[in-house]
Amino acid sequence: MEGYRFIKSEFLEDGIAILVINRPEALNALNMELMEELDSFIGKLPAHIRLLVLTGEGKAFVAGADIAQMAGFQPSEALEFARKGAGVFRKIEQLGIPVIAAINGFALGGGCELAMACDIRIASEKAKFGQPEVKLGIIPGFSGTYRLPKLIGQGYAKELIYSGRMIDGKEALRIGLVNHLLPAEELMDFVLGLARDIVANAPVAVRSAKTCINDNYDMDGRAAIEYENGIFAECFSTTDQKEGMNAFLEKRKANFRNS
Repeated sequence: MEGYRFIKSEFLEDGIAILVINRPEALNALNMELMEELDSFIGKLPAHIRLLVLTGEGKAFVAGADIAQMAGFQPSEALEFARKGAGVFRKIEQLGIPVIAAINGFALGGGCELAMACDIRIASEKAKFGQPEVKLGIIPGFSGTYRLPKLIGQGYAKELIYSGRMIDGKEALRIGLVNHLLPAEELMDFVLGLARDIVANAPVAVRSAKTCINDNYDMDGRAAIEYENGIFAECFSTTDQKEGMNAFLEKRKANFRNS
């Protein structure tokens, strides 16, 4: 896709797209224009795309929201900014395809929140994480107080948010903020290998699994299990289910049609 100032993209074989936050002179800090571009890109993803990889240009994934833009905000402007960021991140979270964050460097504040909106987080050994907003007299504004406790538990989340301290990739891996930690030169190869493993599966099933996991987020156990049962049953109305099971029984590779 062309016409963007702060993001760039690449479309690979097998329906994999790579989106790069491209504002390296500001460590990829999120301003309103960048978030508008991100919103536009997500809304215009071609139908054949089956997985999105999100990463950053230079030495940062995203180093946070743009403090220079925020510094003069009145409360009403801050509310608009927070709602925009939270809304875009929610769209990423609910996107009908998996999203992998390839965290190549600083993921602080809004950058950590962006990574948390992705389905899977894979980090370089150069990555740094944190929610340092309290050092600026504010709190996380792009759903950080919601997602971080869900991912790593309230104790660790409160420690990170209250202290504003920065942690390295090893600590992020230990507390469950990221799935894997790789040498910088191996990050994208690992991410794309995982991406290809995912897109080799039935697209309808992967999409249904994401929907189920996301929708179960705030359900009680009984409702969540019943909901899963229903989505499991719906899979049996798809051609992908029939193809997948027939291919297994016939000992051949499945040819999924995303239907």
